[in-house]
Amino acid sequence: MSAALPQTLKRIVVKLGSQVLTDENHNLRREVFEQLADDVKWLKEQGKQVVIVTSGAVAAGRGRLGFSERTATIPEKQALAAVGQLDLMWTYREVFGERGMVVGQVLLTGEDLRNRSRHENASNTLTELFSRGVVPVINENDTVVVKEIKFGDNDNLSSLVANLVEADCLVILSDVEGLYDKDPKEFPDAKLVPCVEAIDGEILGLAGKSKSKVGTGGMSTKLSAAMRAQHAGAYAVIASGKIRGVLRKIFSGENIGTLFIPGQSCLNRKKHWIAYTVETKGAIVIDTGAASAITVKKKSLLPKGIVAVSGEFSRNDGVSIANENGEVVAKGLTRYSSSEIRKIAGLSTTESVERLGDKYYSDEVVHRDDLVVLG
Repeated sequence: MSAALPQTLKRIVVKLGSQVLTDENHNLRREVFEQLADDVKWLKEQGKQVVIVTSGAVAAGRGRLGFSERTATIPEKQALAAVGQLDLMWTYREVFGERGMVVGQVLLTGEDLRNRSRHENASNTLTELFSRGVVPVINENDTVVVKEIKFGDNDNLSSLVANLVEADCLVILSDVEGLYDKDPKEFPDAKLVPCVEAIDGEILGLAGKSKSKVGTGGMSTKLSAAMRAQHAGAYAVIASGKIRGVLRKIFSGENIGTLFIPGQSCLNRKKHWIAYTVETKGAIVIDTGAASAITVKKKSLLPKGIVAVSGEFSRNDGVSIANENGEVVAKGLTRYSSSEIRKIAGLSTTESVERLGDKYYSDEVVHRDDLVVLG
C-alpha cells in the first residue's frame, strides 16, 4: 500500500463473504475459520477489538441439505439460512473457543438499525460484549427478513455496523485481491489499485458489474461500503480472504489489497445513520433561498422555504429534501408530519403558529442537527 494503516486503530470490523467461508460444494472451510481465529487472537493481543460480519448461512445450508440449485425462493433461502446459521455459529464457537476466545451471535434486520431506539439497543449490546472481551459475530437474520427490511447484502451491513460501533477500520475479505484499474478476468495486465483517497465516479466505474458466484455482493457494493466507512471517518480495506494470515499482514503494514483513506469532512454517528440507514418516507420540495440556506449556510429548514410535500409521513420520519428542479440536496428527520407541513408550507413563523395552534412546537421543520447535505 502507498499509505499504511495507523497503529493506533482500536476497533475493527471484519466482513467475510460466502465465497471465502465455503467451498464449491457449499461446505464450510474450517481452515479459513482457523486462520481467521489466529488473526483475531493476534489483533486482540495488540489491544484491538474485533467485530465479525459474516456471510455463509444460506451457502452452508445448501451444503447441509444438498440443495444444488443456484436460485431459490424466499422461503427456501430462509430455510437454508435456518439450517446453515447453526453450522456457521457452531464452527465459529468451536474454532475460536479452541484459542481461548468467546464469540457472541448478533442477528440483525434492517429495521433494527433504521429504528433509532433499536439502533441504540444494538449499540449497547455490542458495547457490553466488548467490555467482556467477547468477539461479536453479526449476520443478517435471513430466516425472518423480507425485502422491505433487508440490508441488501452483507457489504452494506458491514458499513452500517462500522458506524454502529464507531469502528476505526472496515476490512472486507472476499475472493478478489482488491480494486483493479480494469477487470482482471478480461485483461491480464490489470493492476491492483493500492490506495484510494476519494471514491468518485471514476473509481466507481472500475467496479463494473461483477457479482460473487456464491454471495450477493460484487465490487460495486464493496466500494459503496468503503465509501460509507470513509464518511464515518474510518479506514477501509478490500482484500482477498484466501491469503493466509491476511489480517495480520494488513495490520502489520504489508502491501495487501486496496486501502481507502477517510475523508477530511466526516459525518458524526447520528448524521451517518440519517444519511445511510434511515428509510425515506416522503419528500419536501424547497425554493432556491431555502436550498442555499441549508446547503451553503448550514441552516435548519423553516416552513417559509417549503414549496410542496409528497408522500405521507409522520413526525421524526426520514424525508428527502429536493430543490425545485427535482434534485435531492439533503436528507433529514422531520419534526412535523406531512399533513402538518402542507398546512404551514410557505408561511412565516408567526403564521405557522396561528395555523397549527397547539400542534406547533418547533420553528424548524428539519433541524440542522437532523439534516445531512448530500453531494
